[in-house]
Parts: sequence; C-alpha cells; structure tokens
Amino acid sequence: MTVDFTWKKVPALHVASIVRKGPWNENILRPEFRQLVKWARSNKLRDGRWIFRFGPDERRWEACLEIRGKAKPEKPIRLRVLPAATVASVTFDPEEISPRVIYHGLNDWLKWRKKDGEIKSVGASREVYPGDPWTDKRAAAHTEIQFTVRKK
Repeated sequence: MTVDFTWKKVPALHVASIVRKGPWNENILRPEFRQLVKWARSNKLRDGRWIFRFGPDERRWEACLEIRGKAKPEKPIRLRVLPAATVASVTFDPEEISPRVIYHGLNDWLKWRKKDGEIKSVGASREVYPGDPWTDKRAAAHTEIQFTVRKK
C-alpha cells in the first residue's frame, strides 16, 4: 500500500473534550468518547469528527468530539475550539498498514522538511476519524493522522 503525506489547512473545530492521564492501553479513551456521545445526545447536539489528541507528554490523552450547536459544559467535559492550523496529513486504513509505520514515516518526512527549511516546527499530533472507529468500519478505514506544523 502506498500512502501520501500532504500539507493541508484544517478549519477551527468546536469540540467537547475529556482529558485522561495515565499509561497507554489499546482501549484508551473509549469510555471518554462514549461519555461525550451520551452528553451530546442528551443536549441534542449534532456531532461530527472524532479526534484523538496527544502531545509531547505521552501520558496525557484527550478525546474530542466535534459538536454543532450550543451547550453548557458539565464536568469532566469542557468545550473548546481547536484553532485552524496547517497540518501534515496522511489518511490510511489500519487494516492494511500499521499506524506505527505511518507515525514513523510521517515523523521522518517532517524531520527532512524541517532540515530542508520548509517548516519551522512540528507541534502536537492527532488522529481524526469521520465517526466511531470502534464500531464503524468506514470510519476506521479512513484514519487520518495529522501533525500541526509552522511553515516558513
């Protein structure tokens, strides 16, 4: 399978989110996403993309559910805006190629772009799904990994 790394601009996203701290496990954030969906339905909000965020601190994970409409946050759910950004992006099917391979390849590609002077810095990464990746095979087959970047 061939994958293409691309630059793209992503719009600002209004999200409801829950942060979880602790070690990685295979089902990390699954309960948090369930809680976000339940909250969105009880507030009669339309939901959109599912975003799995993590940064340089490998023990901090954030489940974000894109929402459309107005609502009030309820602990532990907070409302926020993920700012518009330029990202290095790749979309792939994890059944065909390992996400670990994609992360390593994208990371190396970005190191070379930085060394060549095309970008200034690389920020946090996130996985974006068009729906629930655990129950919707179409959503899982369209996994998108994004790294925020600052271009020169």
